[in-house]
Amino acid sequence: MFTRLPHDLRPRRDVVHDVFPVRARHAALAALLASLMLPASRSFAQSEPTALIDQQHCMFCHTNDAPFLAPSFQQIADRYRSDPQAQVMLEHKLRAGGRAHWGDMAMPMPAERGGPLSPEDAHTLVEWVLRH
Repeated sequence: MFTRLPHDLRPRRDVVHDVFPVRARHAALAALLASLMLPASRSFAQSEPTALIDQQHCMFCHTNDAPFLAPSFQQIADRYRSDPQAQVMLEHKLRAGGRAHWGDMAMPMPAERGGPLSPEDAHTLVEWVLRH
């Protein structure tokens, strides 16, 4: 049961208005709205196609940001991001495997890395890599 305080025992000041002046409240509201309009953090915004990456054993040779047996996804993105032909070329490379475009290590043939890759799956993987 809620009882009302007598008038003389109620707080004498309006905390919201006294502590947070109008300009501060407007600035806080503007900051909140701006943060909601920004994309989420990079890793959250770019949901990783984990099932495809696992199926194709990509992480056996690649990492997200450091070269291992093959270039990192970040290095691939940096090299090809501005190339208008990159999407098609990289999709073909994923589907066919073959000679190396980078260093001495050749891209394994599809049978050696999890089986054939559909054009749609290749497109998904390449888009994800180029967004790094």
